[in-house]
Amino acid sequence: MSKTEYISIDGLRVDGRRANEIRTIKTQLGVIERADGSCLLEQGNTKVLAVVHGPREVRINRNRGKSNVGCAIVVEYSIANFNFSGEQRHKKKERKYHEVCQAVRKTFESIICSSLYPESQIEIHLQVQQNDGPTLAVCINAASLALAHAGVPMKDFVTACTVGYIDNHPLLDINQIEQTAGGPELPVAMLCRSLKVCLVQMDAKVAMEIFDELLDAAIKGCSIVYKKLEGDLREYAKRMLETRGV
Repeated sequence: MSKTEYISIDGLRVDGRRANEIRTIKTQLGVIERADGSCLLEQGNTKVLAVVHGPREVRINRNRGKSNVGCAIVVEYSIANFNFSGEQRHKKKERKYHEVCQAVRKTFESIICSSLYPESQIEIHLQVQQNDGPTLAVCINAASLALAHAGVPMKDFVTACTVGYIDNHPLLDINQIEQTAGGPELPVAMLCRSLKVCLVQMDAKVAMEIFDELLDAAIKGCSIVYKKLEGDLREYAKRMLETRGV
């Protein structure tokens, strides 16, 4: 692949962004009335619906003692049928689903104040309605807002960003065209107030200096995403207060 296919001589990518720019983010909170929390998040042409149910009490199997007395985080992930491409064979699809569910669950297990809800369960349902690139980071961003909308206490606010490495350039928040270049991808999730990285997934072997460059770019991307999501959350809270006459 030649450089001009992904980065022009003016430093512009295929969608007109600079290397250090994320895609436009749009959010809608409270889109599912029967859920405890919900968010429809669009990041470029990727659209993810996150729905939260809980915390709610679950039955404890007394025969198992008290091994499951904490708050369980359950994650379900799906992709709308029309988003399946020919290369997404059944086994590969199932493996990807498991990887996304596991990554999202581990991310939020570390920050949800689960000790406040013994013998309970929080369900996070994620549906990719439109797919234009890596989905894990967008799912984490949507889930963060849905959990906040549900009023679930968290130690920090999590955002995520995926960085690709194409033609010797780290590209922030890659889209599907850039993903097909086949370069290394690094999705990163960060606790935005404490500035701690809570998730890193590297899908290829790269030199340490390249990894450090990608990680630094991803952290900056998480900060940009946080600024946008926090602003949207504040605006939503302000509108809700105004509708109630507060």
